[in-house]
Amino acid sequence: MRRLFPVTDQTSAPSRDLTDRAWSFDELAEAYAYPPLAPDAHWLRANMVSTLDGAAQHDGRSQPISGETDMRIFGTLRALADVVVVGAETVRQEGYRPARAREAFAARREAAGQGPAAAIAVVTAGLDLDFGLPLFTSPLVPTLVLTGSGAPADRVAEARAAGVEVVVAGEGSAVDPLRAVRELAARGLRRQLTEGGPRLLGQFVAADALDELCLTISPTLTAGDAQRIAGGPSVTVPHRLAPACVLEEAGFLFTSYRRI
Repeated sequence: MRRLFPVTDQTSAPSRDLTDRAWSFDELAEAYAYPPLAPDAHWLRANMVSTLDGAAQHDGRSQPISGETDMRIFGTLRALADVVVVGAETVRQEGYRPARAREAFAARREAAGQGPAAAIAVVTAGLDLDFGLPLFTSPLVPTLVLTGSGAPADRVAEARAAGVEVVVAGEGSAVDPLRAVRELAARGLRRQLTEGGPRLLGQFVAADALDELCLTISPTLTAGDAQRIAGGPSVTVPHRLAPACVLEEAGFLFTSYRRI
């Protein structure tokens, strides 16, 4: 692993050459640390992977275009977050499980006043979810569901009976992205991470709710008609972000861009 950006007088110094070994979790945590937050502030970052030709998935899943170091960064970002926000379709397709406690991050989380692991918050209009899955029955931290005020009452009751906290974050069946991040922050979940899918990320982008994008660029080509990392209607004016960090290993680029 080597750092390409930001460039410093030590970036290419031999003593800092880390290309012959994987970075430790502490080094990754420092590279991906959340910015300092004011008491009433929150920060939403997204973590996505894309091929060189813009595909966010292959055969409907992101795993085939990922790699070992990408998964280590995936785990690091989860370990730094208070909550992981994910769309219901991604929960179904990717077989989501609860976030787990990681010994490598235990002291860092305790010092930050965080619990043992991030909560999972599922964004869903119809609550078409299997509440018998481990994500809901055996999480280390209770799973939340973000939905609209018009969600089916029977599904809301079933979710609550399963021990799920149902958070109303929109009118009708829709979830308001800006309200969703505010509702999470009001519960002390201020360091927020979304892992998609593309439709959910597109909603956050359209609402200008996204503060940071952590994008892994996979050195692969897939062609086909796979989704991009963000879907849905386009924004009127493209949102400009500034590079915060670029790492490289085995042809993968691990980038971070933050709002200006």
